[in-house]
Order: sequence, then structure tokens, then C-alpha cells
Amino acid sequence: AGHEHQLRLMFPMIANLGELRRAKEVVEECKLALRKEKQPFAEDVEIGIMIEIPSVALMADILAPEVDFFSIGTNDLSQYTFAADRMNPSVAEIANPLDPALLRLLKHTIDGAHLYEKRVGMCGELAGEPLAIPILLGLGLDEFSMNPLQIPEAKALIRQLSAKDCQILAMESLQMESAEKVETLVKNFIKDRIG
Repeated sequence: AGHEHQLRLMFPMIANLGELRRAKEVVEECKLALRKEKQPFAEDVEIGIMIEIPSVALMADILAPEVDFFSIGTNDLSQYTFAADRMNPSVAEIANPLDPALLRLLKHTIDGAHLYEKRVGMCGELAGEPLAIPILLGLGLDEFSMNPLQIPEAKALIRQLSAKDCQILAMESLQMESAEKVETLVKNFIKDRIG
């Protein structure tokens, strides 16, 4: 699929370094099989992983040298962090992605990747959430993936924010005691800067 194209390959639900290394071995085995069949393919495929499990978020600095990029899957990461099924209305509200516990995992992931100058993107609902965008910018997120309908509002918001202010906001958010406190903090931040 990657022949004469730029291809990126991303592994989902990686739980530890051993799984990642085994997945990369499978890629090399596939390349070897294609060479034997004399099939053309992309030699230099970027390899990335989804950060969806807390164990991998906590080991981001160990995994970063092994990949070209991370993509944080906030829906699953929230669910697994809080042990709350987001599809179960009885417990779904526990898995609030603005909770400081999850924000701390995001910071740890981004910082671990940036130690090795690796890109960190985000997919999932949080990337397009206006209350999260200033925090994510402040944490240093490199790429936002969102529903196309959310892009105009997200771009308009980002244009009105300063990186330094967002960094301060992000650090303050990490010190809050609940998602509700974070939401209030961000609402006041946006109101003070945008109106």
C-alpha cells in the first residue's frame, strides 16, 4: 500500500514495550516476505502507537525511542484510567477527560515523547473540545485530530490564545482537585481572554 506513497503505520492498544517490539518484528517479517516475492513496497514507513492504556502513557519516555510518533486515544485512555465504561450511563461521567488525573497522564506522555523529539497527536473527542484545547496547547500537544465540523471553531479559538498563557493554564489545571474545577478554571480563562 505504501509503494511510491508516504505511509504511516500505527499500532493500537499496545500495552508494553515487548508488544511494541513484537509488532515491529512483524512489520520486518512482512517486508522480508515482500522482498522475496519481489513486490515493491515502502521501505521507510513511519511507525507509531496509540496511547490508549495507562501503562503505556506512564512508559512514554521508554517507548518514544522505538517509534516515530504517538497518537493519544483519549476515549479509551479515559475509560481505562478511571475503570469506567464510557458506554455505561451509570459510570460514564467518572471518566471525564478533563480530570487532573488524565491530564497528568497526557503531560507525562507528551513530555516523554518530546524528550526524543517525537510528535504527539490526539484523536478522540477531547481534541475538538473547546474547553480542552487551551490545556492541550499548554501541555505541548503537536497535532489535533477532530471531526471536520469542529475545525473552524477550534482554529478560531487557537488564533486568540497565547502559548505562554496556555502553558500557565495547563500547569494550573494539573493542580486542580476535580474535572469540575478544571472546567471552571478554563471557562474563566477563555472569558478573560476572549470574552
